[in-house]
Amino acid sequence: MSKLAIDGGTPIRTKPFPEWPIFDELEERLVLEVVRSGKWGGTGRVKLPELEEKFAAIHDAKHAVSIVNGTVAITIALQAAGVQPGDEVIMPPYTFIATASSALMFGAIPVFVDVEPDTLLLDPEKVEAAITSKTKAIIAVHIAGSPANLTRLKTIAAKHGLRLIEDSAQAVGAKWDGVGVGAQGDFGTFSFQSSKNINAGEGGMILTNDQELADHAWSLANVGRIRQGGWYQHETIGWNLRMTELQAAILLGQLSRLDGQMELRERNAKLLTGLLDGTPGVRTLRRDPQATRHAQHLFMFRIEPELADRIDKAEVIRKLNAEGIPVSSGYVSLNQNKAVISETKKWTGEDRVYSCPNSERACDKEILWLHQNVLLADEADMRDIADGVRKVMASCQ
Repeated sequence: MSKLAIDGGTPIRTKPFPEWPIFDELEERLVLEVVRSGKWGGTGRVKLPELEEKFAAIHDAKHAVSIVNGTVAITIALQAAGVQPGDEVIMPPYTFIATASSALMFGAIPVFVDVEPDTLLLDPEKVEAAITSKTKAIIAVHIAGSPANLTRLKTIAAKHGLRLIEDSAQAVGAKWDGVGVGAQGDFGTFSFQSSKNINAGEGGMILTNDQELADHAWSLANVGRIRQGGWYQHETIGWNLRMTELQAAILLGQLSRLDGQMELRERNAKLLTGLLDGTPGVRTLRRDPQATRHAQHLFMFRIEPELADRIDKAEVIRKLNAEGIPVSSGYVSLNQNKAVISETKKWTGEDRVYSCPNSERACDKEILWLHQNVLLADEADMRDIADGVRKVMASCQ
């Protein structure tokens, strides 16, 4: 076995991976058009209608509401769906903190249900046991760009009269059973934050197929106005949560590259999965056949459980990074996040404890991430990653 780079050996690679974001004269031209128009804000409505129409069409949705960011998109979707302060919202703990904080922002209570160990997606078979008289919604998180089991979750939501919100922040362009994510629940929400596959620095989108829900979400994000009403006709309490024309211009440019980038990420993810399968000490994640298009926002793989109990995940990451492989650790399981626990107690007066061993173990011991820009490299780079993983894992046996 060759000497590890962390111990003074030669690293597998020193070549950088593709930088993010990717842009060119198209974004520059579109932004300049907005600047010269003088209509920069969210009420200009020059580029925004085109963006909303295109984004909805990509995901097979009828209605789109552009929004200031992905976190607030979930908040508005929950409120438009009728969730009130004190109501409970079922969600997975293996997700970014915004999934929980979007509910806590107005006093809705996150209830954590564990994920499937081999997908890290919300486990539908555990959802029903968490439903109470206070439950009003389920948030399905399409983690890493992989669609959650919408078939089962829609059935459960319908059976119990619950709203289903799709947190699709990492899943632009993904499909479940041939239909775009974000268009299958009552609402779907998306993020355009800097790391996302479609990037405007910040920004978000809400999708729905229900006109009434769309109008309600639009009103909440537009200071309580109604779509065809007067400028000072505020019929509900709402807030100014609009996206700007400048962001819409950038996103229109970014969307022009979506299909090509998705195809490249899928191709490289498939190649890397094949290269890693069978590597001692490593397991790749399961992909449901109904996940007909994966956004590949993250490529996640895991240290085998038996090995993970004997070694330190942080040390594996340091070794891989030294080889030029930019893996990272990922989340802290939200059922163990001190800020979420504290904020929940403020609203409930209770110390709520949720046992989510699959999520906790993934965060603490097993799961490693590669970010989406890595999957925009070429085949030789994927082989470098696999070589680096094999080299490091061999040293851990």
